[in-house]
Amino acid sequence: MEMEMEKSVQALASATLLSGTLPAEFIRPLAEQPTATTRHYGPVSMIPTVDLSETDQEKLVQAISEACGTWGTFQLVNHGIPPEAINRLQSVGREFFELSSPKEKEECSDKATAGGSRSVGGYGRQVREDADGKKVWSDHLFHKIWPPSSINYQFWPKNPPSYREANEEYAVYLREASDKVLKLMSLGLGLEENALGEALGGEQLQYNLKINYYPPCPRPDLVLGLVAHRDLSAITVLVPNEVPGLQVLKDDQWIEVEYIPNSLIVHVGDQIEILSNGKYRSVLHRVTVKKDRLRMSWPVFLEPPAELVVGPLPQLINDQDPAKYKPQKFKDYMFSKLNKLPE
Repeated sequence: MEMEMEKSVQALASATLLSGTLPAEFIRPLAEQPTATTRHYGPVSMIPTVDLSETDQEKLVQAISEACGTWGTFQLVNHGIPPEAINRLQSVGREFFELSSPKEKEECSDKATAGGSRSVGGYGRQVREDADGKKVWSDHLFHKIWPPSSINYQFWPKNPPSYREANEEYAVYLREASDKVLKLMSLGLGLEENALGEALGGEQLQYNLKINYYPPCPRPDLVLGLVAHRDLSAITVLVPNEVPGLQVLKDDQWIEVEYIPNSLIVHVGDQIEILSNGKYRSVLHRVTVKKDRLRMSWPVFLEPPAELVVGPLPQLINDQDPAKYKPQKFKDYMFSKLNKLPE
């Protein structure tokens, strides 16, 4: 029997904006509500900026190392991805959400397998439910964009027709920029420049794109688009639209990030924290929503192959600094985290 898709937040938003009421399952506990927990600075763009056009290699390595060790996130400028490629990526993504019929979206959804398990790929709602049954104010589309052998085109929209071309073009540029970032991060740890890339699977490093769609909400003070979390990836590279909402935790305060147009926001994920033995920090972040503006974002999660064992790099372990994390296959780490089991 075919599983019926749960009503999308996009559809729910249209109804709630007319009624002004919000289903109780979306209302966060007071300790999570954004109005009560966000710190407002003068200039809100507090996260570091790394400029890839910097010609002083030592200065560039230091900037990335400090950002990864202190914040776990930074904005990357002059990264080499043409603004037109980013615009095309965003245009086809928004068109899918706003112009596709419910049936077209369902065709991209994850399907139940014969054994009853479900993939995290495709169109739908949040990947995992909160333990208390609370929901987030967002829909998503999730699929791989690299390597070609890992791509399941079932999850790629057929409309708009240019969706595939725009995503494949962006993947080529993003791989070049991400490769530079991983090399600089390796050098920042005192390693050979290819150390992190090779430890993450080399050419088999997985690039997983997720489009987050955060519709307007009648009570943005009570909900979250994404709850506070750290990414299980190696790094996450994202571009948002012009609507703010990303927040990072620094010194026990939630800080709203002001996006630099055409930059890439880079998050350190769990796998880099593990490989670096804690020298680089996986950043805790969340997303808020707006009352009258649509927010969208396009994060790409760089993850090792499922069977690859990831643990602290031997070069970074010694008697004074023993291993802080146990080596394990990435698929096992992912299963534990998604199911909130001890890692």
